[in-house]
Amino acid sequence: MTDSLTLDDYARLLGGRQALQDLLGVGPSALSNYVKRGTIPVKKRALLDKAVSQNSHKQPPLSQNHISEAPICLLIITGGIAAYKALDLARRMQDAGYQVRGVMTKSAEEFITPLSLSALTGEAVYTELFSLTDEQEMGHIRLAREADLVLVAPATGNFIAKLALGLADDLASTLCLASTAPLYLVPAMNPVMWAHEATQANCATLRARGAVQIGPVSGDTACGEIGSGRMSDVVDIVAAVKAHHHGSEQASLNRKALAGLSVLLTAGPTEEPIDGVRFISNRSSGKQGYAIAEACQKLGAEVTLISGPTALPCPKGVARIDVQTARQMHEATLAQLPTDIAICTAAVADWHVRGAGHKKVKKEANAAPPQLDLVENPDILKAICAAAHRPPLVIGFAAETDNPLDAARAKRRRKGCDWLLVNHITEAAPVFGADDNQLTLMTDHDEISWPRSSKQQLADRLASEIAAYFETESLPS
Repeated sequence: MTDSLTLDDYARLLGGRQALQDLLGVGPSALSNYVKRGTIPVKKRALLDKAVSQNSHKQPPLSQNHISEAPICLLIITGGIAAYKALDLARRMQDAGYQVRGVMTKSAEEFITPLSLSALTGEAVYTELFSLTDEQEMGHIRLAREADLVLVAPATGNFIAKLALGLADDLASTLCLASTAPLYLVPAMNPVMWAHEATQANCATLRARGAVQIGPVSGDTACGEIGSGRMSDVVDIVAAVKAHHHGSEQASLNRKALAGLSVLLTAGPTEEPIDGVRFISNRSSGKQGYAIAEACQKLGAEVTLISGPTALPCPKGVARIDVQTARQMHEATLAQLPTDIAICTAAVADWHVRGAGHKKVKKEANAAPPQLDLVENPDILKAICAAAHRPPLVIGFAAETDNPLDAARAKRRRKGCDWLLVNHITEAAPVFGADDNQLTLMTDHDEISWPRSSKQQLADRLASEIAAYFETESLPS
């Protein structure tokens, strides 16, 4: 199997949502997180692939418990003549992939009927704050909490004023006050009302609190006046919501995905002195390791970076420990255990010079070159894997020039790490010092080739893979 199958594919092949939950031993929220992230933890994917392989002779029909869950749009319709446009908006929001739940104010019912909106959305329409039936079927707090976004269209001057003041005297305004979901306002009113300084101040207040305002636009209004105040076209509203909501949703999902986890990361080269002037080192720039440190920190992890000599600035929010030699890096790394995640990207020298001192080894006329007595350095990755406080997830890196995958497989077995990322070093595609890279992720179950990308993009992908892994893997107490 490859990583090309989506959760929708697995649901179709294995019998639906509940079958996936039972197989993976997770709840519905975990599946929803996988869908939103677009990532399946490697161990979970292995279980899915095994089940698909065992059931390859079967082609079950698509379950009604299809894995994709449409985001919920709470559409609040207030009392203006533009309310009739909200019916088309409800339909087009569904076409755009949203599940629409309708809420109408008393004034909105003067223009359109709840039955019309219910027929279009296929759901009940909510109108009363103190409705016993509605509260039994779907309490207003649950209605507010389950919404992925709140869209007020049209938003009248009166309703905008209530939101700015924090009033909650009906169901619609109460839901806006009780919801933490993004709020989208689509103003629609008489041009003079729109231009009034009170309306402008109220809108400015709501925008300052994070509300997204869509429109209004200029043109003929229902009252016969021409000017700004007309409700934006429905297609433009849908496009604006999609563009903004997708970006904010991804940012929210990713912002603290590694919160509460500690990451220990090694990066850069080591320098092994020959004397006080010369040393043995390698071409590592540290760029990939520093990018990974930054990516993990941005996802909320507490990151400690143990770095060999580089010219790179320390990523913001990352604690850096500077070392020079492999032995210093080995000592500093083990001193930082225990940790949740260890990522060894450093290009550690395999040997150091025995007896290296400060005095310069001089070249003598007609003398043979000095003989360097090389001694093997400690194996940092292997030491972490064998430590008493072994991290739950240990990730190594391998830079290979010949038969890279075979060499990396042998290295992973020898070191004992959970994941290994493989660099293939070629003359045509150098890695050291470059800003881009190409990696292959090796785990117990998969070998996944990641396309050549910037080192920061690869770092972000690795951080996302780690976050997905820890979504369902419990840490030892």
